[in-house]
Amino acid sequence: MLNYRKDLEKMPSYDGTEKDYRIKVNANESTLNLPPLVEERVLNRLSYVAFNRYPNEEYDLLVEQIAKNFSVTKNQILLGGGSSEIIEKVFLAFGGEGRKVVYPQPSFSMYKIYARAAESQAFPFDLDENFDLNVDAFIKKVKDLRADLAVVCNPNNPTGNALTVAQVEEIAKNIDCAFLLDEAYVEFYGYSAVNLIKNYPNLIVARTFSKAYGMAAVRVGYMIAAEDVTKMINKTFMPYHMNTLTLATADIVYQMRDEFVSRIQMTVAERERMFERYQNLREIEVFPSQTNFLLIRYEKAAALQEYLDNLDIGVRYFSASAAGLKNCLRISIGTALENDEVFSAIKNFVEGK
Repeated sequence: MLNYRKDLEKMPSYDGTEKDYRIKVNANESTLNLPPLVEERVLNRLSYVAFNRYPNEEYDLLVEQIAKNFSVTKNQILLGGGSSEIIEKVFLAFGGEGRKVVYPQPSFSMYKIYARAAESQAFPFDLDENFDLNVDAFIKKVKDLRADLAVVCNPNNPTGNALTVAQVEEIAKNIDCAFLLDEAYVEFYGYSAVNLIKNYPNLIVARTFSKAYGMAAVRVGYMIAAEDVTKMINKTFMPYHMNTLTLATADIVYQMRDEFVSRIQMTVAERERMFERYQNLREIEVFPSQTNFLLIRYEKAAALQEYLDNLDIGVRYFSASAAGLKNCLRISIGTALENDEVFSAIKNFVEGK
């Protein structure tokens, strides 16, 4: 008989099952592949990869770029397989039996899974009816529990709203445990709290290449923190956990990140345009967003999701089991044509056409 780890059977899992939709707006991915000039540079760079060598040089090159951009030292940067791996390692570094982690809900569903994997006690903090975070009450809960880790996704997934930098600072300066700020969508918001790290050594910022830079397939992210923090969290990583193909690709993309500015601006403009359109649709409640997606609430969300699926349109449906997200659908921002077609389909369903 195989002897699995205790409670592994009870471990929640993330459902990454995907369908190849005609219009795929269910995973907050970029709707566009790499810009042609960037793709050309990437393919040229990959032709020089030394497949027989470990990825030390490539890792260092990307770290140096990121550090220079944020005016921090190289020892303040760690890379990971998407910000997901970074977040997982933070949970492991500050987790363990009897340790406590506090995070808002609804938020990134993996926080619960990471807490369980780290054998920590998870304490979700409910957002209000508008999905806003009561900062003072959140701080109080972290302090009352004597938590070991506090986590905030900003802007928040899947609700789309965001704290100001001043609100983030309010949390950082009033709690004495590690504070992980997940900025996966910050490029669509424009206000990062990275500069607070120099004043608050408990602050850890996680970022990703998957969203704004359209590199979900490549799996690369990074964290920025105080040197003593990265030194300890680095102990949770395996040797050579990043591969050369990923690192070389990310290095070129980061060098050429200005090529993505117009795409980010287009996404933001489309998000605002579609927000206004959904606002005018009866029976649909749409929530303000600072990300690359919109969250809507509709009484017949399950039937609407099935209708869209039959049209080969993929959106993210949240069942009643998702805390605070009953009857909600998350719709990623695609191209203008894709956004219009998704809206027309939803409008037809709502109006019974």
